[in-house]
Amino acid sequence: MVSDVGAVFDAYPPALRTGLLELRRLILETAAGADVGKIVETLKWGQPAYLTARPRTGTTIRIDAIKGSPDRYAMFVNCKTTLLDSYRLLYPDTFQFEGQRAVIFSTGSPPPEAALRHLIALALTYHRAKA
Repeated sequence: MVSDVGAVFDAYPPALRTGLLELRRLILETAAGADVGKIVETLKWGQPAYLTARPRTGTTIRIDAIKGSPDRYAMFVNCKTTLLDSYRLLYPDTFQFEGQRAVIFSTGSPPPEAALRHLIALALTYHRAKA
C-alpha cells in the first residue's frame, strides 16, 4: 500500500476502516482476475483510488467514507460513465446507489461479494468493453 494511501486508511474509525480495506481487497483481487494489467493505487481528491495502468482499459474506482455518517462508505466511479445505469439494471434491489457516481455500503451489512466483484470488474474493464 502506498504510504499516503495507508495514512488515509489509518485515519478512518475502525469500523469504516475495516469495510474500506475489505473493499480495497476485493478491488485488487478482482483486478488480478480480470486481465486488466497492473493496478495503480493512489489518492484522488484525498480518497484512495484504483486505476488500470494500461490506458483505455477501465475507469478509476475511488473509495471513501460518507461524510457525516459514522457507518456508511462508498465506491465511486466517474459520473460521466454509464456504469451506475448498468449497476441499477443488474442489481436494483441488491445495492444502494447515489446519483451517477456511488454505490453505498454500511458497516453493519457486508455487501454480497460476488455481485460486488461484478460491479468492480465492470468498472475496471469499462473502456475495453465499449471498444
